[in-house]
Amino acid sequence: MTSKDYVASLFDLTGHVGIITGASRGLGLGQAKVLTDAGATVYNLDLMPHTDEEEIAGGRMTDVICDVTDYKKLETVVREIAEKEGHLDFLINNAGITYKCRAEEFPEDRLDKIMEINLKTPLMLSRICYPYLKESQYIGRIVTISSMAAYMGFTGVLPYDMTKSGVLGLTRGLAEEWKNDNILVNSVAPGWFLTKLNEGMFEQNPDRKAAALAKPMLPKFGRPVEIGYMMLFLLSGASTYLTGRDFPVDGGATSHGF
Repeated sequence: MTSKDYVASLFDLTGHVGIITGASRGLGLGQAKVLTDAGATVYNLDLMPHTDEEEIAGGRMTDVICDVTDYKKLETVVREIAEKEGHLDFLINNAGITYKCRAEEFPEDRLDKIMEINLKTPLMLSRICYPYLKESQYIGRIVTISSMAAYMGFTGVLPYDMTKSGVLGLTRGLAEEWKNDNILVNSVAPGWFLTKLNEGMFEQNPDRKAAALAKPMLPKFGRPVEIGYMMLFLLSGASTYLTGRDFPVDGGATSHGF
């Protein structure tokens, strides 16, 4: 095997099977595109199916319509995936929500929902996947989406900031507890990405778009596939000595001075 072939083999995910929550659009869809291009079989757990068929290589992503807060249903879904494929090799906790409101007025029901989807679900789904991931022949992987908001304060989204900071604790804690169980646990912190959701927000508020561009060290928005590239690295044979860490993909936003 040549050195070029060896490097390519490190990033070949042919035969790997995994779950991504919220992969119907945006960052999750970008991740699914990269991972399926690398040969992985992906199951998208979301309330809606993905709509851009051209984004997914060879039809290697299957939509499973479900509520990621219905943990009994998730137990069944994960078991059926593992039984059908014969194994489960990775979990990406991508689904997340936010709501803009100042802290002193934040509705309690919105707070509870953000806490559940952004923090409780990643823990519960990791627990559900645990018995399958620890048997992976490739080393089981769990990667959760955190955020630059885990490091920086943003006005009007305090529960989002709280939960994304909590993802860092979840990552460290699971990495420590499962270090001897053939599972590596990491997280990825996106910065500003030009998803359809953000595009709509920027259309309504051009000043916010200018402010967002001023945040990163690199004055441009990221592309969803760029989160996918980091995911590919963290699921690949090139990252077998990495666990318990958060990896910013933020254009230098959390390192930006003035």
